[in-house]
Amino acid sequence: MHPHDQTIFALSSGRLPSAIAIVRMSGPHAGAALQMLAGKMPTPRVATRVLLRDASGDPIDDAVVLWFQAPASATGEDVAELHVHGSRAVIATLFAVLSAMPELRPAEPGEFTRRAFENGKIDLTEAEGLDDLIHADTDRQRRQALRQLQGLLGNKARSWREQIIEAGALIEAGIDFSDEGDVPAELMAPALARIRQLLGEIEAVLSAQGRAERLREGLTVVIAGPPNAGKSTLMNQLARREVAIVSPHAGTTRDLIEVQLDLDGYPVTLIDTAGIRETEDPVEQEGVRRARDRASQADLVLWMSEDDRPQAMPRGETPVWLVRNKIDLLASDQMSTSGGGVSRAFGISAQSGAGMPALLEALVGFARDYFGATESGLITRERQKQSLQQTAEALRRSLNAVGRGEELVAEELRIAALALGRLLGRVDVEDLLDVIFREFCIGK
Repeated sequence: MHPHDQTIFALSSGRLPSAIAIVRMSGPHAGAALQMLAGKMPTPRVATRVLLRDASGDPIDDAVVLWFQAPASATGEDVAELHVHGSRAVIATLFAVLSAMPELRPAEPGEFTRRAFENGKIDLTEAEGLDDLIHADTDRQRRQALRQLQGLLGNKARSWREQIIEAGALIEAGIDFSDEGDVPAELMAPALARIRQLLGEIEAVLSAQGRAERLREGLTVVIAGPPNAGKSTLMNQLARREVAIVSPHAGTTRDLIEVQLDLDGYPVTLIDTAGIRETEDPVEQEGVRRARDRASQADLVLWMSEDDRPQAMPRGETPVWLVRNKIDLLASDQMSTSGGGVSRAFGISAQSGAGMPALLEALVGFARDYFGATESGLITRERQKQSLQQTAEALRRSLNAVGRGEELVAEELRIAALALGRLLGRVDVEDLLDVIFREFCIGK
């Protein structure tokens, strides 16, 4: 049986136990399964209370069911939803009944969304937006993913592709009427004007790329410094909970400790590292090596110190902020904010929280500058960037081919339209689909 002829089912709500659990079915046999369980077919798109029963007539649960006939459903197929009580016993019994039906099988990860894509309900950029929305940790990530799900990039790409195809049609018409004197020139001029306009729009999107992609991935901030400088205490202050062990003994942190933060809506991965010093302990040596390596890859390093001599600080392109700790134990004339390789300096007490508001405000400002105007960002994934780069390169080649033959111009426009088709997932993407949709959770 072809996979599309099979009816799939899965739990489409959260972890059990829960007040309500939603089991979704999609496929040609969803109606028959619903009829058997509910004893009747509910009115389409109307929530209906029923007593679900198994094939022997034994009750399973008092539930609410919904019925969506194809193609007016999320997947474009017949879809049934069973809203049941979210106990493990209810779901286990329901799944056993569904699994016993030969036409039904459990869904693979992302299979509901893939069917929606294959049935033309969403394009590939919208599917990626849905995946990003599911995994969004902050409000800004949520808003960005929702814009993609609503077709922000997909609608643009469809419009560009249509215009490229229209420009190509004009040029090919000129080829067909090449013996009609000035007809080819009259057709070529508006086609080239449209190509130049499209190229400018796509280049503008590419020049702003990275902002939205960075917001999706998040900002990485590493706390580094010598042992016993207060790195773990600062980590706990920023996380507002105890995520790292705090001890007066040097070398307590041996490995990297990561925590995800929502910093005014910006996603931040905060990493506490081992104290950087010379040591004979092989385990601590590995911790120091990892700390140096992670600091070199970070977007920002907070170098914790109790003095103004940050000799061991990492050198490179990564910005480094000097964070002077234990300012409550220092006289004001002992404070200094200078240091080689330091772009900014702060005085705090990681223990009492003194100076923390200023550091937090600066971190929010750094994140805001780092992510830039993500509201205007269209590209959120490397795949999208590559497709648009291929489109722009083909459009440039088409303009450079003017005067060397209309056939060359038309061929480059065909390549540009093909690249946008791949972006939307409408041509030559079977292997790509397997990669994208297997990252989804089961039931989506």
